[in-house]
Amino acid sequence: MNGRNFVLIRFSAIFALVGAVLGAHMAGSGSYAFRPIHAHILVVGWLTLFAWGIYYEIFQIRSKTITILHTWTAIIGSTGLTVGMWLNFLKPFNISNGVSLIFYIGGGVILLFSFVLFLISTFFIERKEK
Repeated sequence: MNGRNFVLIRFSAIFALVGAVLGAHMAGSGSYAFRPIHAHILVVGWLTLFAWGIYYEIFQIRSKTITILHTWTAIIGSTGLTVGMWLNFLKPFNISNGVSLIFYIGGGVILLFSFVLFLISTFFIERKEK
């Protein structure tokens, strides 16, 4: 495994743990306020980052720039989107809507850009030799 794979897999593991803890909290408390945040943490954080880590293990991408940009926009976007959802929906620190929306919308836009980079990367792939 190369560095991109490790980074994506490790961040996916962090998202998996956070998502599982949120799920356990919701089940134990009987409150489902975290439901949309929990779902996004597991889907874009855990599953998507994990899938992209495996993708980079299977395929060699001819453009190193695309892979670096893709990896970091995926991590920053997933984190920004889910933290922004938390800040915007639950308002834990009583911060202004403008600040929470910067994280929420900004993270979502960066994540969307990451998906575009993933699509572009599929045109520059080669199967890795075993």
